[in-house]
Amino acid sequence: MRLRPRPEGAGGGCGSRGPGGSEGAGLASSESGGSGFSLAATALPERRRPGGGRPRYEVVRELGAEEVRWFYREDRKTWKPFIGYDSLRIELAYRALGTGGPAEGEAAAVEPVCVRSGLYEVDVATAESYPVYWNPTEKIPVMRGQWFIDGTWQPLEEEESNLIEQEHLNRFKGQQLQESFDMEVSKPVDGKEAIHSLKLSRNHVDWHSVDEVYLYSDATTSKIARTVTQKLGFSKASSSGTRLHRGYVEEATLEDKPPQTSHIVFVVHGIGQKMDQGRIIKNTAMMRDTARKIEEKYFSNLATHVEFLPVEWRSKLTLDGDTVDSITPDKVRGLRDMLNSSAMDIMYYTSPLYRDELVKGLQQELNRLYTLFCSRNPEFEEKGGKVSIVSHSLGCVITYDIMTGWNPVRLYEQLLQKEEEELEDRWMSYEEQRLLEELYITKQRLREIEERLHGLKASTISKPPVLKFKVENFFCMGSPLAVFLALRGIRPGNSGSQDHILPRTICNRLLNIFHPTDPVAYRLEPLILKHYSNISPVQIHWYNTANPLPYEHMKPSFLNPTKEPTSVTDTESVSTVPSPTTSPVMVRRHYGESITNIGKASILGAASIGKGLGGMLFSRFGRSSTASPQTLEGGKDGGEGDEKKATTAGTPPLSHSGSGFLEPIVELEHRIDFELREGLVESRYWSAVTSHTAYWSSLDIALFLLTFMYKHDQEDGDKSNLDTI
Repeated sequence: MRLRPRPEGAGGGCGSRGPGGSEGAGLASSESGGSGFSLAATALPERRRPGGGRPRYEVVRELGAEEVRWFYREDRKTWKPFIGYDSLRIELAYRALGTGGPAEGEAAAVEPVCVRSGLYEVDVATAESYPVYWNPTEKIPVMRGQWFIDGTWQPLEEEESNLIEQEHLNRFKGQQLQESFDMEVSKPVDGKEAIHSLKLSRNHVDWHSVDEVYLYSDATTSKIARTVTQKLGFSKASSSGTRLHRGYVEEATLEDKPPQTSHIVFVVHGIGQKMDQGRIIKNTAMMRDTARKIEEKYFSNLATHVEFLPVEWRSKLTLDGDTVDSITPDKVRGLRDMLNSSAMDIMYYTSPLYRDELVKGLQQELNRLYTLFCSRNPEFEEKGGKVSIVSHSLGCVITYDIMTGWNPVRLYEQLLQKEEEELEDRWMSYEEQRLLEELYITKQRLREIEERLHGLKASTISKPPVLKFKVENFFCMGSPLAVFLALRGIRPGNSGSQDHILPRTICNRLLNIFHPTDPVAYRLEPLILKHYSNISPVQIHWYNTANPLPYEHMKPSFLNPTKEPTSVTDTESVSTVPSPTTSPVMVRRHYGESITNIGKASILGAASIGKGLGGMLFSRFGRSSTASPQTLEGGKDGGEGDEKKATTAGTPPLSHSGSGFLEPIVELEHRIDFELREGLVESRYWSAVTSHTAYWSSLDIALFLLTFMYKHDQEDGDKSNLDTI
């Protein structure tokens, strides 16, 4: 087996730089002990896998770079192994420093090693890892593993591991290893005496053979237990010993590397980041981990992957300094501080004084991350890499305003212009007309001066684009964006295009994800077409659903207009008929609580009804609601709906629904509102408290995001397969 040099630009975020600052540096670095061992030029001896176990050399020699495995530990949890590609390059950088690391007073000569898809770097001199794209919340230690615990393959502490390795080489270097495990089976360790022993600070190690090494604790309780079990006839090794293995269970290879990143996702937080700094980093890590699980299960056939980067924009802002804190009363201080650190962000954003600071803070952070990523991955733009944004809560509104360039000052100018036009239309005296003419001339002169001033500034400073990238998908999670747009005057139109609220030239696809009990989330589709307030959002598939129906093939279905029995009037109780839903598992009657009278009437007026079961449902709606005030109000629309009945093919409805679908006259080009399914034993009141922050670790959402981000890659793959056929 020969280890090949590292390929050009391999690994996300590492550019073309290898350990040591040059391509392939460290591949010819010396082995432990200073011998002239070259991994690049020397063919390693053939490795065996006796009995299917870990491959071993024929004779005991120093561990090769591929046998050593490096580990990292986050949040003080168990040690996690680096993948083979990362571990091998860390080991080569470590060997470039020498076995003892850099001498005291000398600076490390080896550059940091990019690991974990380029999100982190490892400094082998300090044995620490740190993130590349965000500020570290705590140090991430790394450790070199040589000896490992049987079963778990967790590494021994580095200090003990080095002592055991040194003792092992001093005692057994050059000795022949057993060729198979048959000898071990014929003569178990119980019948073998220890041929060598090493005393450590709290433990001791016994060698029963070259391959059979056991670790024993020297704690008093362990000694007592060992004495009792030995008197009962058990051996020392089987009673209290822990078997150790030299070298990791898998060899590290350069082929074991992460796929290239074809899509990056910027994850934008909402309110509350000041209260819990670093929370967006943990949330993004949860989303990244769940996405990795989904990628391995459903998208393992693709050669690329999606990377998630946190966008922490709040902590760098000064805003009012500590003015708000100084005017906060002392009573119930904890609750007040929590509100100041969370809900106050909404007030800051609605303030004309601080709004621009929030917008610029997020805009600059997005551009900084994109520039940094492209500098470390120069092939990303060359290969047509795409960018999506996942925003949460208030972050959706700020991201939307950055993409569209919405400014309240511009809206105020439009209102003033409208008032001027209204003044011109009404009758006024000669004196009023003269004053208005002078005012008009003065404002015209002011505009000319402002334009000249802007022209001078533009000639000296070229205005950069708002964002340095085009957004492919904009995912909103738990978003109040619809409320902000409604308060800005956005009203439903007549076309089903996304351009009504977000032009496709700015963002290719807008998707609004929410939990049905999230009190902060609102729907966007009724702002485009009004009758969609009575059409249920698309139900997001469970991640373990077998053969789910593609989202673009799901037909719209009406919400259930019934109310709970406690709030239903006598007239309404006659007209309540269940309507079809897209979810065959749970009948979601509670949705009718949010439907207005106008919405109920539009069910009759905004649908073209087919024959069969759909026609039967419509006739039941018509007969049962003739006496209700809702139908009287919408009678005109209902009449038009009767005249516009169209015949449809006699095909049965889709199998995933138990009822026929009612199709509106005007449909959206693409559905925008997507709703998580409620759990079978989920309490709505408890969900109302927890649902707004429960998006990050959802496997359903991870599959949903990747489905849309990998959509073009899968279509291209299917097309190439068809072309081959």
